[in-house]
Amino acid sequence: MQIGIPKEIKSAEKRVAATPAGVRAFVANGHKVFVEKDAGLGSGFRNEEYLKAGATILERPEDVWAEADMIMKVKEPIGPELDRMKPGQIIFTYLHLAANRELTEKLLEKRIVGIAYETVQLEDGSLPLLSPMSEVAGRLSIQMGAYCLEAQNGGMGILLSGISGVRPARVTIIGGGVVGYSAAVVAVGIGAQVSILDKNPMRLRYLEDISDFRLVTIMSNPANIEEECVNSHLVIGSVLIPGARAPKLITRDIIKQMMPGSAIVDIAIDQGGCCETSHPTTHEDPTFIVDDVVHYCVANMPGAVPRTSTIALTNVTLAYGLEIANKGYQKAMAVDPALKKGLNLIDGKICYPAVAEAFDLPLEQVDF
Repeated sequence: MQIGIPKEIKSAEKRVAATPAGVRAFVANGHKVFVEKDAGLGSGFRNEEYLKAGATILERPEDVWAEADMIMKVKEPIGPELDRMKPGQIIFTYLHLAANRELTEKLLEKRIVGIAYETVQLEDGSLPLLSPMSEVAGRLSIQMGAYCLEAQNGGMGILLSGISGVRPARVTIIGGGVVGYSAAVVAVGIGAQVSILDKNPMRLRYLEDISDFRLVTIMSNPANIEEECVNSHLVIGSVLIPGARAPKLITRDIIKQMMPGSAIVDIAIDQGGCCETSHPTTHEDPTFIVDDVVHYCVANMPGAVPRTSTIALTNVTLAYGLEIANKGYQKAMAVDPALKKGLNLIDGKICYPAVAEAFDLPLEQVDF
């Protein structure tokens, strides 16, 4: 199979879909890999490293797209990339379609095979291709939250850890999955007072146990969400419904009641956000203020630490990419139910339930 790795063009996105080590694995399996010139520079990988791994370096992105049977990316196709796709081409990346009708309709029109990293799902419900980026985003969210709370950024000027004689900040985390727990690890580690909400009592019991009871665990419901948000200095929104739009758990009314200069980091913004006042921002202009609450809503948070993120992403996507390349996506999905759940679009039809439901469009049943 011919595999294309273009340079990401989303604002401030410096990750790349594969490291040179990942390219070497594809080449060792008999595949040809086309890498756009300088695609890996933002993550610290030079063109020479890709050449040494066996890749062909192409100057123009349109040539990479034209040569490839499968495009591997980090973020969803945007701008000129939408016109470079061809019918039947496999697009293997984070798609987040349920939050973007315009993109969904364009990809349907192009009749591509859309396989989304974020909906590949194991039998136990875990999301192996989303987990490492969730871990990065969760840990980074506390760092970004601390930034938002600085006075120069519109925050109340509070140090998350506190100091001797001064109380630490109160941090509330909504959602106890990989993102939420990763955020909690950092927040607890720096000395903040941390509460975490989830609707699964077994998950809360597990989180309390593994944190050695340094976390306050609270059942997630509207009343508890409101109480915790109103009394917190920093709120982390880390809810996720695989492949679907995030529920709006933090209402405008809650925002109005929060302390002036408090902050929200809405990690769920990739899926539409879990706060009613959220809208996507960029690394260059990451925050905005609504009702005196600082909002951080960068839609590609792991892009802030591209080298760590690229290595972590390749660690988990490589095995699935090799399955697709070695067997073809139909045979690969026939033997791997987890990979089959990654199939969102095929031949102009939606085949992932949450995406079809989000836009009230027909769902295609795929059997192979």
